[in-house]
Amino acid sequence: MNNKMRITEKRPWLAWVLFFATIVVVFLLGLLASSIVERRMEAVYVSKPLTDIRPYEPRNEVWGENYPRQFQSYYGTADTSFRSKYNGSVMIDMLDEVPEMVVLWAGYAFSRDYKQGRGHYYAITDVQNTLRTGGPKTPNEGLQPTTCWTCKSPDVPRIMEKEGVAEFYTGAWARLGPEIVNPIGCADCHDEKTMNLRISRPALVEAFERRGKDVTKASYQEMRSLVCAQCHVEYYFNKKVVEGANYLTFPWDNGFTAEAMEEYYDNIGFSDWTHAVSQAPMLKAQHPDYEVYMTGVHAQRGVSCADCHMPYMSEGGQKFTDHKMQSPLNNIANSCQVCHREEALQLVQDVYERQDRIIENRHELEKQLVRAHVEAKKAWELGATEEQMKEILMGIRHAQWRWDYVAASHGGSFHSPVESSRTVASGITIAQETRIKLARLLAQLGHNEEIPYPDISTKAKAQEFIGLDMEKLNAEKQEFLETIVPKWLEEAEAREASWDVQLTN
Repeated sequence: MNNKMRITEKRPWLAWVLFFATIVVVFLLGLLASSIVERRMEAVYVSKPLTDIRPYEPRNEVWGENYPRQFQSYYGTADTSFRSKYNGSVMIDMLDEVPEMVVLWAGYAFSRDYKQGRGHYYAITDVQNTLRTGGPKTPNEGLQPTTCWTCKSPDVPRIMEKEGVAEFYTGAWARLGPEIVNPIGCADCHDEKTMNLRISRPALVEAFERRGKDVTKASYQEMRSLVCAQCHVEYYFNKKVVEGANYLTFPWDNGFTAEAMEEYYDNIGFSDWTHAVSQAPMLKAQHPDYEVYMTGVHAQRGVSCADCHMPYMSEGGQKFTDHKMQSPLNNIANSCQVCHREEALQLVQDVYERQDRIIENRHELEKQLVRAHVEAKKAWELGATEEQMKEILMGIRHAQWRWDYVAASHGGSFHSPVESSRTVASGITIAQETRIKLARLLAQLGHNEEIPYPDISTKAKAQEFIGLDMEKLNAEKQEFLETIVPKWLEEAEAREASWDVQLTN
């Protein structure tokens, strides 16, 4: 009898320890082998492309020939059936939900139409349909500049390469209607040869350069957020970079918080529009998703956007990123529960509780702002001077900017609930202080009575209150959709057919 047998006879429990240790080692070796096989299958698949993808190829279907799993999962973004408590992939008319927004954006195109986006698949359709782009009849007409196309399509890098960046930013929105027809997709984030993540929009690179960071040296994990940050950000159109161009610029020089970007805008004297009711020089937050995320705990822990919105999945022995970009609340098992061990219902409830509390205070700020705009209008009517109104209008600007920073952010209550709550609370304080100043000024001007809150209980009533002729605006948009858009599509089909002929030859 050998020594090992004598030891186990004296210590029978040791045999069980060795047995279970052997099982654990075999299990771990099995996982390693499985991982190697998955990686090998992926490498073999990618190394034998079925088609050559040309530089700046905007058609997702062409990329899909080589990467069918990613392509098929991407078209899951066409699904608009999911709605969470507040958002999701369905189209929600936010002006119906919160009519106060109409008044807050009086004089700006958002007072006409503001709908919750349905997802990347609908990027082109939604921007054509919205009343914010108007109903242009010629390429030189339209409410918005060409810059508004920047984040809507992989056709954009192609056109920037062809025309030049500044030239792309020049002209009216409708000018590029026939050129931009493919929805957000592969070429926006990937190199066509290596499939490495890449930055395809110059504004992000330029913003980080001003902050002293070279994003070409970003890690793979950082890139899984930076490709999203090309578009899910606050921005403005800088008219001072190149004459005649609405140059896309991110206001990040001082930081990512509402106050840091507000300081940037104040220092350069920028405003998006003058409010039609109060005459305040206003700022419109676009969708500062990356900025809010950067102030939250997930960013601090190194969790990327893709970790939650595009988690890994496995199919047929191949591990790949799920390109159905969506709310994590619709994919909790693969998103949240990879790190969090709580039950799905508990995780959802945690998110809803944060949203409820932030939105409750946000609605209070909305009402305070409506009152401030209406009271400022009354002050002007009573003969207030620009000097008397200067500090008041700046208070309205700053309070509404803080509201919009939170309201316009997708998922801000999840990405950074503490910062979102702080920003709304700061806005309420500024709005209240501004209304106190208004009350004192109104008293000086001989008005000591409360100014009634307008009847803006519905979107229609609110739009009537600020003087919008929605019947006319809707008719112009319908004519545009029926006459101009079909011509754009015909031109695009002819152009893409000529590409295929060139590639064949």
